[in-house]
Amino acid sequence: MKQNNIYFIILLIVSIHCVSCENLLEPENENFTTFEQVYKDPEYAEGLLMTVYSKLPTNSLKYTEVATDDAVSNNTSNGFLKMATGQWSALYNPVSEWNNSNSAIFYINQFIPIIDTVGWKWSNEEINGMFKKRLKGEAYALKALFEYHLLVTIGGIGKDNQLLGIPIYNEFMKFDADFNVPRASFAESVKQIYADLDKASEYLTMDDYYNISSASQLPPGYERVNTDNYNTVFGDFAKQRISGRIVKGIKARVALLEASPAFSNGDIALWKKAADYAAVLIDKNNGIEGLDPDGHRFFEGAMIEAIISTKKEQEEIIWRKAIGATSYREAANYPPSLYGRGEVNPSQNLVDAFPCINGYPISDPRSGYNPEEPYANRDPRLALYIVYDGSKLKGNVIHTGVGGKVDAKDSIATSTRTGYYLRKMLREDVNLDPVSPAAKNHYDTHMRYTELYLSYAEAANEAWGPDGTGNHSYSARDVIRAIRKRAGISQPDLYVNSISTKEEMRKLIRNERRIELCFEGFRFWDLRRWKEDLTPTVKGVNIHGRTFDIVDVEERKYDNSYMHYAPLPEGEVLKFNALVQNKGW
Repeated sequence: MKQNNIYFIILLIVSIHCVSCENLLEPENENFTTFEQVYKDPEYAEGLLMTVYSKLPTNSLKYTEVATDDAVSNNTSNGFLKMATGQWSALYNPVSEWNNSNSAIFYINQFIPIIDTVGWKWSNEEINGMFKKRLKGEAYALKALFEYHLLVTIGGIGKDNQLLGIPIYNEFMKFDADFNVPRASFAESVKQIYADLDKASEYLTMDDYYNISSASQLPPGYERVNTDNYNTVFGDFAKQRISGRIVKGIKARVALLEASPAFSNGDIALWKKAADYAAVLIDKNNGIEGLDPDGHRFFEGAMIEAIISTKKEQEEIIWRKAIGATSYREAANYPPSLYGRGEVNPSQNLVDAFPCINGYPISDPRSGYNPEEPYANRDPRLALYIVYDGSKLKGNVIHTGVGGKVDAKDSIATSTRTGYYLRKMLREDVNLDPVSPAAKNHYDTHMRYTELYLSYAEAANEAWGPDGTGNHSYSARDVIRAIRKRAGISQPDLYVNSISTKEEMRKLIRNERRIELCFEGFRFWDLRRWKEDLTPTVKGVNIHGRTFDIVDVEERKYDNSYMHYAPLPEGEVLKFNALVQNKGW
């Protein structure tokens, strides 16, 4: 990270904030404001926090799946394509979070100490007191979240053969500070993240932000607070900012990472902790019964418009960004016949991961899979997430086989390279026709419940086996059965019922996670924390009538001996000798 640059950016913000245009060329004493004076300005101070919010990664828009066996891109300049085909290095790392996360942490470390000194302009001290508590909770939670993102992207075995984590910064550092800070151990890094999350929980005792109508709805610790004052701070106005529920979700993510094979030696206690942390939110969501029946359709237009019309959030969504009218997803990924660029092309590998409607994998004779009609009687999620030959999109039949014109595989530069187009995350009522273009409402998700259910299933299976429940009322098998039932797998789910070992259930859980969370930015890092093979060749399909020929499309040029861990930026390692690079880079 260019740490000194952050300080100078802050200086620039101070200058812009404090110098009027008309006096710009005539500096006077009052135009030079100290940091201490500026810190008392509430708009500037909260602007530091909002800058950190603006840095939150939106993984569902990055499509890191292009760097895995789940997809390729027809855009030859795509960074993830380049890294997957042999260009990934400590000098070229499109998945790096080093600059973004460290700068966010620095802004937070600048913000936290001034929360109590800023003259917040609220009408009374009760509002001021609650407002400060909320800001402190948000700040510590954001610090923990960016520490987590950094840990995911650089945590690993260092060249000193130690399992290393992140450099830990708990104070704001000015430009003349010593930035030669070593990486803490992985365990110390996790401990720091938990400590920040625990501080956040002290301040954010409520799960969600919404207006209350009576004192009986006040959460613990706020029983004597005026309801209007409470709504001013913790009401609808604060939606999409970090709440207590989101803090619990982040904690569950950290615990799953900590227990994963890449970072643990199979410690059952860590798997139990990961299951317990995920269960905190699942229990608050009414357990298995609380799984949103439409949660796998969260991105569809009708679901988004319902939020606007009913002013009620989707049950599936834990945390999202604001809703806004856009068309860039569709412009990037619609087939060329619909004026799109068809950039992200799901792989045959991913298509083959979807079972048949009876729940059996297509490799199982009991599935009834017919290679001459490969899309018939399949898991309904296949048609929901992927456009295949003969699919309808916007009422148009998309042909990807021979004779399919511009949509056919490898027909033109913007055609699919695999025989498949992306459907998930797109709205079919967006119109890209230049004669009558129409953008539609979208939102980006940061966290949803299905992720937490899948995390619980993974951890519970490792801790207690397919049917163990620990201190909870549901098992890994219960969760996976419920998710597949929601998807439309025929009941009873004989395949889930037939699984008898932890190993078989592990394979199924990982496959369900691959399907449910596809194109949401999970698989690249899931493969690494599981220490799975990174090199399967991406496959596609050539279609000639009823003949479907599976073909190789693109190799995955990773080295399994060290590429389960990503590199630190080479320039930072050269600049700061206390930083230990990960092994192999």
